[in-house]
Amino acid sequence: MRLKFTFFFICALALNALGQQWRPLFNGENFDGWETHGGKATYTINNGVIKGTAVLNSPNTFLCTKEQFSDFIFEADVFLPNDLNSGIQFRSNLKENDRVFGYQFEIDPDGKRRWTGGVYEEASRGWLYPLTRNETARDAFQLGKWNRVRIECLGNDIRTFVNGIHTSWVVDDETSFGFFGLQVHSIGKAKDGYTVSWRNIRVATENIAEHRLPKNPQVPQVSYLKNRLTAWEKSRGFRLLWDGKTTEGWRGAKRDDFPKKGWRIQDGILTIKATDGGESTGPGDIVTQKPYSNFELELEYMLTQGANSGIKYFVDPYLNKGAGSAIGCEFQILDDKRHPDAKKGVKGNRTNGSLYDLIAKKVLSKWRQKKPGQWQKARIVSKDGKVEHWLNNEKVVEYDRFSHTFEALVNYSKYKNWNNFGRWPEGLILLQDHGDEVHFRSIKIKEL
Repeated sequence: MRLKFTFFFICALALNALGQQWRPLFNGENFDGWETHGGKATYTINNGVIKGTAVLNSPNTFLCTKEQFSDFIFEADVFLPNDLNSGIQFRSNLKENDRVFGYQFEIDPDGKRRWTGGVYEEASRGWLYPLTRNETARDAFQLGKWNRVRIECLGNDIRTFVNGIHTSWVVDDETSFGFFGLQVHSIGKAKDGYTVSWRNIRVATENIAEHRLPKNPQVPQVSYLKNRLTAWEKSRGFRLLWDGKTTEGWRGAKRDDFPKKGWRIQDGILTIKATDGGESTGPGDIVTQKPYSNFELELEYMLTQGANSGIKYFVDPYLNKGAGSAIGCEFQILDDKRHPDAKKGVKGNRTNGSLYDLIAKKVLSKWRQKKPGQWQKARIVSKDGKVEHWLNNEKVVEYDRFSHTFEALVNYSKYKNWNNFGRWPEGLILLQDHGDEVHFRSIKIKEL
């Protein structure tokens, strides 16, 4: 870790040499310019250090700046002697019930995750950038030591660092202005009295572009822009698979044109309307006009209550000319809580994010599951036979479609009668009509 700390301080010295103007957000003596919102955790000051102490029977508590900020570079030292969850709010605001919401630089020392430096959206969308997208940064934060953390916001570009290590990179345009807040998380009885401390809290608001730290080229960007590509995505070879406005590039799976009704395009959202809940008994599936083999596909989808749908790939639309959906590998889209399919199949292999009827998704914690009415992120990566399913930026399925294991799974599934299922050299990408209303947007692809 010594080299990593050295890198940070060299960068800091270089920035100061270029004339970056910092100003303190905390005077080291009292809470002038700050106010508490939310819960009942306590904040004290000792020798220029703010210490937050967790208390029982309290929701999350936030010590917040009265001043609000838009573009900035924020830095602070954080000390955790224990595994208390915490965070630093930025560009955050208040709801009517004194509930803080907005972006959070997550301080997450949980031994299983270690996602400190990821970006969470408090009281809203949840995890925007868990460190499952940047595994090498999970050890950047050290318990029992002072850690230097940094947040850089310029327009819709958000970057975070821990001890000089680039941890996350989010592009999002939901919120552009708000306060900072120091969080003490709600706790269970075992953590009564746990603490988190901050010092050397400062901000710079001028010449942000010139003073950002070098980004690590190995850190992937995660974008939440709607039906738009970032410069980074374009440079990596991504293109929009759906333009957000027309049916260009798509057709019905069992027809030469796009369905005349049943699919709606409105406000940048592609919606399959509800019919009778049956498989392709309404307007039918839609597929890309072009086949794909090695690719990285990303999109967002929103379920309605009890809905069923899917994203299929390596689809051959000519195999099944009868009733039902076109044939291909399927990233299942499902309301696991309400749709009966979740309990069918084998050990959960028909649940949301699974490889339908073949491989169950890795179980996610309940608090990380998205509900109907919330946008979810699907990502499918296919390269030389190796396939991954990512659900909300976490890898939940991984398989080799040319392996003996995959062949065995197919032989005991509903696909056993389709010769060479899942092993075709290429195929179309499909959005499924399963008789329920489901929404799609921000569909983009990169050929590998």
